[in-house]
Amino acid sequence: MIQALAGTPRYFAWLYAGERMQAILTPLFGIEAEINAALAPGLEHSVAHVRTTWWAEEAQRVRGGHALHPLTRALLAQRPAAADTGPDLSGLVDITTWDLAAATFETRTELDGYCDRWARAVPQVAAGLAAPDLPAHLTVAFGHGLGVALCELEMLVSLQHAARRGRLRIPLDELAALGVAPESLGHTPWPAVLCEQLRVRHQQLRIALQERCAQLTFPAPRTALRGLLVWAAVMQLHSRRAEHALPNAWQRSRWDGIRDALRAWRAARRAIN
Repeated sequence: MIQALAGTPRYFAWLYAGERMQAILTPLFGIEAEINAALAPGLEHSVAHVRTTWWAEEAQRVRGGHALHPLTRALLAQRPAAADTGPDLSGLVDITTWDLAAATFETRTELDGYCDRWARAVPQVAAGLAAPDLPAHLTVAFGHGLGVALCELEMLVSLQHAARRGRLRIPLDELAALGVAPESLGHTPWPAVLCEQLRVRHQQLRIALQERCAQLTFPAPRTALRGLLVWAAVMQLHSRRAEHALPNAWQRSRWDGIRDALRAWRAARRAIN
């Protein structure tokens, strides 16, 4: 499963995470992929709904401290011994159901809610399980805040690709205010007015990531959570490329992978020094 992510920000997060967080990210990324499989092109809609229904039930079981799937069992095994409940993975099912319906974000509130659900299910879970000795309010705030920014940046970086699959990642009311037709997101060059808003949002989200990472001022939390710090560093690099590519969509080059690897290594070194 991890090898399928090779070269992505998730892969570098896992690679430099350290043994404990690797044991968490391996099943967590696997669960995310299993749930996302309902969105595979060509999959019958009825089959996709059966998959999401089963995973919704499994998320409830995990929350209660039980699981049927090998990946969710592996994730539960990383809980502190005293824990009587499991992590909340329902957000992954919620956002997959949203995308399966090709639902659009009418407002910024709906987009924020989407990012919130993913953040609670992935980075927040990873932070809490990887650093159980740290105050819960610290790991929750860090994981959730980081995750919200990561989620929206991922959507902006893949804006054109998602639009061509019928998933619009800009709220409809914001597009209307700009005078931009929703269908134009699938084609470049994008209108100048849209590009300006995208530039501003990329910059805001990178600042949000930097501020979250700067909150980890002591060596212990930085070491325990360094996989997430690496993820943020690589994602910021992708954001800058997407911004610089405007008015076109960023097209990954062979050199980008080398630069990503170097950025990830440097971020991991900073986290433990």
